[in-house]
Amino acid sequence: MTKVLISVDMEGISGIVHPTETNPDRYDYERSRALMTAETNSVIAGVLDAEPTAVVWVADAHGPFRNLLPEELDRRAHLVRGKPRPLGMLGGLDEHTDAVLLVGYHARAGRGPAVLAHTMNDGILDVRVAGRSMGEIGLNAAMAGHLGLPVVLLSGDDSACAELSDLVPSAVTVAVKQALGQGAAVALHPAEARDRLRRAAAEAVTRRAQVSPLVLAGPLEVEVDLSAPFMVDLATLVPGVSRTEDGRTVTFTGADFAETYRLILLLAQLAAIMPG
Repeated sequence: MTKVLISVDMEGISGIVHPTETNPDRYDYERSRALMTAETNSVIAGVLDAEPTAVVWVADAHGPFRNLLPEELDRRAHLVRGKPRPLGMLGGLDEHTDAVLLVGYHARAGRGPAVLAHTMNDGILDVRVAGRSMGEIGLNAAMAGHLGLPVVLLSGDDSACAELSDLVPSAVTVAVKQALGQGAAVALHPAEARDRLRRAAAEAVTRRAQVSPLVLAGPLEVEVDLSAPFMVDLATLVPGVSRTEDGRTVTFTGADFAETYRLILLLAQLAAIMPG
């Protein structure tokens, strides 16, 4: 039986362009939750159009990982919700998974024009794995690839779509908005975005055998640029992590991508701690 994991972020959902729409304590957040849930349902429907017996897991992958409206989610899906959890944005990923779909994703920090571009949080300025800058798209695609699994679909703005296409050229992408900047875009109507996502999800699952996983063999040299000195201080408390001479970058060597991914997740959490 086919198992599909859909990882859903919020910044790449059609119509969303501003932090007030993605932050749980801001006034536009509830509308964004509804838009996010509706786009997710369209992708679930597309997967099941193509493979009616598929087992569909949905990983809520934005901020607190508690954004999707459980009561509004397609009842045929299993929802992975809350944090901390193994594999972060890819909660539910395992060796029994057959394909991964990334919905509502955004471009990495430093790329633009791109809507709400960042890498995990504002404390991380860049992540380089074997010399290549990677954001959440690349890191999650490589983590799936470590298990031999392809990322077959991504939706978000045009910059996010280009980011996956650079790494996995045969994946299906759906640009639900064209970025004009960090906080502006020309967006599809939500209903149009959902129609396109349903068709694309069905196509992506059907042709998954034609998509090669993104595999980065270890050992892997990793550099992480952090935005403040105290973040570097915290990061170097982790065994194997050291600072460079420029004062804002830390480095480590991952034995394989699974170890690399876990360490990057840990450094992101440390970067979110404010000094007291």
